[in-house]
Amino acid sequence: MEKHHEIKIQIQNKYNLLPKNQQKIADFFINNFNRIPFLNVQEISSATTASVASIVRFAQRTGFTGFSELREAIAESLQSRISKKEIFPLFEKKKIDKDLLTSVANLDIKNINETLSLIERNSFNQTIDLVLKSKRVFTAGLGISYLLAEILSYQLKQVAVDAYSFNHSTSVFHEQILFLKPDDLFIVFSFPPYSKETIESAKLAKERNIKVIAITNKEASPVTFHSFLNLVVKSENMLYTNSFAAISVLINAIATACALKNEKRAKQILDESNKITNDDEQFIK
Repeated sequence: MEKHHEIKIQIQNKYNLLPKNQQKIADFFINNFNRIPFLNVQEISSATTASVASIVRFAQRTGFTGFSELREAIAESLQSRISKKEIFPLFEKKKIDKDLLTSVANLDIKNINETLSLIERNSFNQTIDLVLKSKRVFTAGLGISYLLAEILSYQLKQVAVDAYSFNHSTSVFHEQILFLKPDDLFIVFSFPPYSKETIESAKLAKERNIKVIAITNKEASPVTFHSFLNLVVKSENMLYTNSFAAISVLINAIATACALKNEKRAKQILDESNKITNDDEQFIK
């Protein structure tokens, strides 16, 4: 695991044990991780409305001798990351085009570029291993996340994964969590405005020893404090909604990786599905 990710995990693991004012500091550190080496303790105090002493105590509670050591560790981790960082060859225009279609496309390209940089490859690979090793995979979300959860479930079924999406028509999520077992996997989609029900379902699943993977827009979103792994996806949009271009790329990547790692079984399911389709008179041949 890369050092910068270890520090974030270290902060997140202590989050629920922190006083409320220090949780606010933790949120600031996680969401502004790349900026921390360039800020002094007074600037962070001003941004978080927390006292300098609270920031020092926060650093100590998360395993460091003080603010200076925490900032230095973050700086070293970022320096290491920059030296290894890949350059992603997607096109991004700096000037916003007057053509709305082009402007929307450019924003989605930016989302995809940033997502490629944000997602930890170790977390992605662990996700694939968990999907393939779990007895069943369940997905959940509300709003646009409901549709995304269904798409991921559908894509996984296509590559021979026993996957199901939680429905919200006959029962609420926490009722469905009760039927999950420790060898199942729970993947939740959580994007602004964050659904309290989705977050509570992740919390309940964790309490029942079910591994939770969160697909969300930032590393300190509410659901991440109940998840085993987080896949962070940029979803900025010109409207007051979430763009799902980068999320779709991630869903497709998960399904593709599962298919490649379980190629024989995926091909068998595909062949059987095509046979059923070809034999069904309801489809045009």
